[in-house]
Amino acid sequence: MVKKISGPSDHVIVVGAGLAGLSCALHLAGAGRKVTILERENFPGGRNGILEKSGYSFDTGPTVLTMPSLIQEALDAVGENLKDWLDLIPLDPLYRANFHDGSVLNVYPETEKMEVEIEKVIGADEAAGYRKYVDFVTKLYKYEMNDFIDRNIDSPLNLLTPNLAKLIAIGGFRKLDPKVSQFLKDPRTQKVYSFQAMYAGVSPQQALAIYAVIAYMDSVNGVFFPKGGMHALPRALAGAALKHGVEIKYGFEVKELEKKKGRITAAISAKGERVTADAFVLNPDLPIAWRELLDKNPLGVRRLKYSPSCVVLLAGSSNKYAQAAHHNIHFGQSWNGVFDELIKKKTFMSDPSLLVTVPTYDDPTLAPTGKSSYYVLFPTPNLHSSIDWHRERSRYRDQMLKVLEARGYSGFTDAIEVEHLTTPLEWRAQGMEAGAPFASAHTFFQTGPFRPRNLARGIENVVFTGSGTQPGVGVPMVLISGKLAAERIIGR
Repeated sequence: MVKKISGPSDHVIVVGAGLAGLSCALHLAGAGRKVTILERENFPGGRNGILEKSGYSFDTGPTVLTMPSLIQEALDAVGENLKDWLDLIPLDPLYRANFHDGSVLNVYPETEKMEVEIEKVIGADEAAGYRKYVDFVTKLYKYEMNDFIDRNIDSPLNLLTPNLAKLIAIGGFRKLDPKVSQFLKDPRTQKVYSFQAMYAGVSPQQALAIYAVIAYMDSVNGVFFPKGGMHALPRALAGAALKHGVEIKYGFEVKELEKKKGRITAAISAKGERVTADAFVLNPDLPIAWRELLDKNPLGVRRLKYSPSCVVLLAGSSNKYAQAAHHNIHFGQSWNGVFDELIKKKTFMSDPSLLVTVPTYDDPTLAPTGKSSYYVLFPTPNLHSSIDWHRERSRYRDQMLKVLEARGYSGFTDAIEVEHLTTPLEWRAQGMEAGAPFASAHTFFQTGPFRPRNLARGIENVVFTGSGTQPGVGVPMVLISGKLAAERIIGR
């Protein structure tokens, strides 16, 4: 049985209309609870934000959408159909991987199609290894999902299931890099099917092989793009929530939670507005929620280690590039060295690997007619480094443009009409601890039963949700996190 909060839970306040908060609200509403969402911005989304400027519409957060079945699950809670709320475009290819030697590998979800691509670019032996790798990650997903991801875990003893033995048997608890290398021998395919560890905040050399499940979620199960941009997702979830009786108070920045006899009784806004409820779900980044809303700073939270950060350049441009797909990954020659720089040395990448997303490739309406929008992401250390972003901001932006030009985007700088730069400083200002949008890293002792729990010790009626708690980082994970938070209130 799932451990629940104590006391009444007829009316639940959800602080924050991020994806986890919206998912939680839908599951609660479907269970008959009265739900009020308090959101500081004037729109939903949290980290899945939007910036509109000079006719361009930019997503400011995640650009990769996988596992639409989890969106449907949230909508199922209130009897809604995904197709009525979102128009999802399957990306083809999922990614275009560009390597330092000039070779290009298109990544497809269809196993047969990907085998042909790998055989064409690399060779038949590598294609055969890829087939075996797909079998491996498919088993990982099957063994992990119900017992280790989509489940509230209160104790390591909860992991003692038959699937644990199966995970051990197939090498799920070995290191990711050597496990991938068991199947894939070419450095190019090794990079394509292990870079996802970055989402978890660890290097492929240090990550557990169980995190290859992320590769299953995107490179095998598929990547999608909502028409209207990624922000269409929180708008859809918020719309469904409103339809089914959830109240959303926008422009309500929670500054204080009233506490009485071990329970939170009310949320108070920066303007002094007071809203009472029986139970509270907190969607802000976990350390922020503890410090600023609960006025506590638990030792376990203080000791958390954080993922690397990133700098994102949003650019509206008059240029198009025929060689670009929707998602373009540009790998430098260095690989192990990149992660050492980002995670261990906490310095800039000397040989950058980067992501260039072109939303207008599949939805031209996101830019003025004939124009293109670009989302350029460079991984960087988080704010637990010696980098002075006040001083480095302009220089690093120029370096990003120099690298882009060298990687095939000639004339990129001169074609920019609109731009917006987000550094770790801006991430922190948005409420992300250590300026890390990927939250606390999924090291061994910050994974599964060792990740901060979604129950607030010492407070009877508070549940956490979002990337800082179980099960972790990424759009699929936070959607699940919302459901798990709801289960702490309604049971399962």
